Formats: sequence, C-alpha cells, structure tokens
Amino acid sequence: MSVICVDKLTRDYGGGKGVFDLSFRVEEGEVFGFLGPNGAGKTTTIRHLMGFIRPKSGSCTIGGVDCFAGRSEIQRNLGYIPGEISFFDDMTGTEFLAFLAGYRKLGKDHRAGEMLERFELDPKGKIRKMSKGMKQKLGIVAAFMHDPQILILDEPTSGLDPLMQSRFVELVEQEKRRGKTLLLSSHMFEEVERTCDRVGIIRQGKLVDVDSVEALRARHVRTYRVTLDSEQTAQAFARDFGGTCDGRTVTLRARQRLEDIFMHYYGGDGK
Repeated sequence: MSVICVDKLTRDYGGGKGVFDLSFRVEEGEVFGFLGPNGAGKTTTIRHLMGFIRPKSGSCTIGGVDCFAGRSEIQRNLGYIPGEISFFDDMTGTEFLAFLAGYRKLGKDHRAGEMLERFELDPKGKIRKMSKGMKQKLGIVAAFMHDPQILILDEPTSGLDPLMQSRFVELVEQEKRRGKTLLLSSHMFEEVERTCDRVGIIRQGKLVDVDSVEALRARHVRTYRVTLDSEQTAQAFARDFGGTCDGRTVTLRARQRLEDIFMHYYGGDGK
C-alpha cells in the first residue's frame, strides 16, 4: 500500500527552480531514498509533504490525507527532521522535548530517553549553546520520540561524526524491521545504500530515475577491456578477475557504486 503519494506535483519559482510534474510513491514499510544536489527540488518536495506550502498543481498525500488540508494532523503524528533545524534557542533541550511531549499528548510514555542514550546526548543545556552536532542529535530525538509510523528525514546525519552516523543507520534499519515507512533525503551514499529499498534521483525539479539500489547498479555497468601479452596470460587474468577472454583481450564488467550512478545523471558538475 502506498503511504506517501506525490502526483504530478508542480511549483515553479522561475529560473528553473522548483518541482515540475513530480510523481512517486513510498510504500508501507519501505525506506525510500531521495537524492539530488542542493537546489534540485528535494526540500521543496518535502515542504509540500509537510503541508508548509500548497501545491500550484498536482497533489501529495500521506496516509490518504491531503498534505495541505490535513497538515495539522500530519505534523502532529509524523516524524520529521528538517534540512535546516531551528529550535526555541532560549529553551534547554529538556524543556524542548517536554514541550513536544505535551504538544503530542504523550505523557511519560515516549522514547526520548532511549534516543538520548543511543546518541549520547545530555539535553540539559541551553539549545543556543549547543554545537551543530548536538542540535542534530536533538532533532533526531524529537523526530523519533513519539514512535511515529511515518518519518520524513531531510539530511538527518548532517553534522554528526562517523560513530553517530553509524548509530543512526542502525536506528533506521531497526525501524524498518518494525514496519516503519521512511523518506530519507541524504548526501551520504553509503547511508542510502545500507538502508534504502528504493531510490529516487531528482534533477532540476524532475525525477530522472526510480528503482532499487541493486536494479540501478545492474543497469549502470562499466565495461573494461584489457589486452595482455599472450593468450595464456589473458586466460589466467580472466579467471582471477571474473572476466571473459577473447584471444589476448579480457573483458571485465563492474557494477557502479550509487555515487557513480548519481554523478552520471549530473555529469560530474550538477548540470
């Protein structure tokens, strides 16, 4: 069943900026990777899904609810990490999490303590004095503390060190096993390869490819041909490296990494 539905979504800001006739689905229990460089339309899409802006044309729904008309319900129940996190800086982290618990009517039955321990965050200090990494951890705790079934995560590991990035990946894998549905926008290709069932690549506001990571890699194969000094050497080389031999020439085929596939669509310079 499709949980997140984007159908012919269009918002034109001029100068090629925005999203144009954008359509994709995220299925129940799926982790969907949303890839593109800055300015490609990822955050614009996510802002529509969160109900922050109304589509000029097309539609987007989450759980069958129109994202703009039902934005209050969606924002209350969804787990969300924005690309640019903004807090009430005069609060402490503890006060902010208590505020969210009250807003969502959670009482004491929530996962904030578990998340704080996982990401080694002491929330007692003022938010304005927290480092970028600490604020990112607080954003993660806020997104997961109410145990939402659906999460939209925009660059969730920005500012985290490698250990915390790894713990975040483990968290996503855990939530995936629990049947959660996640849309994950990230520049961390290893993170996407480890966690995502399918990937959508957006370029200049348009979706240029959608498929599983393995299917994308299977369609993007590099071919190498090596000519050696003798047929015997070529046969030995082919055996060692899994190639095919034709006389003194060996042909090797290798699937590309997700990062290489991404750069194929952007020509190495985002154009």
